[in-house]
Amino acid sequence: MSASPQPGALQRLALALYGLLMWLLQPLMARKLRRRGASEPGYLQHTGERFGRYEGAAPAPGSIWVHAVSLGETRAAAVLIAALRETRPGCRILLTHGTATGRAEGVALLREGDAQAWLPWDMPQAVEAFLQHFRPALGVLMETEVWPALVAACRAHGVPLVLANARLSAKSLGEAQRLGLLARPAFAGLSAVLAQTEADAQRLRRLGAPVQAVLGNLKFDATPDAALLARGRAWRAAAGRPVVMLASSREGEEAALLVALGDFYKQNRPPAPASIGSSATNLIANDVQWMIVPRHPQRFAEVAELVAQAGFSVSVRSQWAEVPAAADVWVGDSLGEMALYYGLADAALLGGSFEPLGGQNLIEAAACGCPVVMGPHTFNFSEAAELALDGGAAMRVQGLDAGVEAAVSLVRDDAALQAMRARALDFSHAHRGAALRTAQALAKHLANGAADSVDAGSTVSPAGR
Repeated sequence: MSASPQPGALQRLALALYGLLMWLLQPLMARKLRRRGASEPGYLQHTGERFGRYEGAAPAPGSIWVHAVSLGETRAAAVLIAALRETRPGCRILLTHGTATGRAEGVALLREGDAQAWLPWDMPQAVEAFLQHFRPALGVLMETEVWPALVAACRAHGVPLVLANARLSAKSLGEAQRLGLLARPAFAGLSAVLAQTEADAQRLRRLGAPVQAVLGNLKFDATPDAALLARGRAWRAAAGRPVVMLASSREGEEAALLVALGDFYKQNRPPAPASIGSSATNLIANDVQWMIVPRHPQRFAEVAELVAQAGFSVSVRSQWAEVPAAADVWVGDSLGEMALYYGLADAALLGGSFEPLGGQNLIEAAACGCPVVMGPHTFNFSEAAELALDGGAAMRVQGLDAGVEAAVSLVRDDAALQAMRARALDFSHAHRGAALRTAQALAKHLANGAADSVDAGSTVSPAGR
């Protein structure tokens, strides 16, 4: 492994000033944490870890540390961790996160001898304490999480730090270039970068990152939960009409969808089913069932209220018994059930793509055989979006009005819908294999004997409680 380039005097000064600023911001960070914890109590657990304070005895050194900041990264990390355990039996995992949803999802990935913690905020003292407490053999940052103080500390401690499943949009590249005195040494200080696509690799190289390989996207290797998928499909069959979902919606998109639905059905109302009666004026009288699944759990109640305020009846997942209750709009207000929702949906409008937010991950939808209608903004997953378009697993529209029309047209055409479902599955299967390739590449950065052989009788570290 070649030595990382050393930052110049100006860059060292910038890093020192950055560390001072982060230290001064601690009260604001703590206040933000308390506010976030009011709606998501998970943020209030183990708060000392955010500042580099850890309870209990330190775990044995030599673990493979995987940082998955949020829910999507944790799901990608699950695939990688499984591959690591397969290629390196007995390895111990240290799993860190930045969000409550990511940490909650990560609990299921732990085995005896593993540990889980918050990654501390990027303050030199906190990062130093983190490394001294856990003493990992290797650090793996998932996708985009590159922090200046963290990279500098890992370099000083001799901990190889790899950015895996790495992606960098053109927008993020521009932002990083504007912070070049901090960003360039951070990216250049990584031990290796394993990029998702060649386009990502080219942008990362422009920041000085040591791109070692282009290995594809780990998320293609994720397998949907079979029980959830089957349950969703059974519910879809029981619904008696096609289901269209706005998946992983972001703020602003739900309101726009409700307006689009109102406009569409004023102009295109089909005859009401006999069981509803010809006088019905709500969406139950139409031949398509609508569903919204918000991206962030703290917005579940807000979105349900938004639907009601728009004059539609609403039913939320948390109140369903054996089957979804009748309503104009269903709202998915549960975590860890996207396979159920994609099984329930005949087609999905891709959240985050109808506002300039870069789009959410469409790979899980494809793996569940759910066709996707995307908006114009998919820069966070640009290559996956283009591959899905080329493979016929997705279509692109310019706004939610057009999205509603395209989705309704698709689910009303059974032959077209079945063909697009098949293409979605083909697209998903064609791009698998990144997990094994990534695990093999990471093995090159592990010292001999590191991260192996959990001692008999060892337990999960207190940091993972």
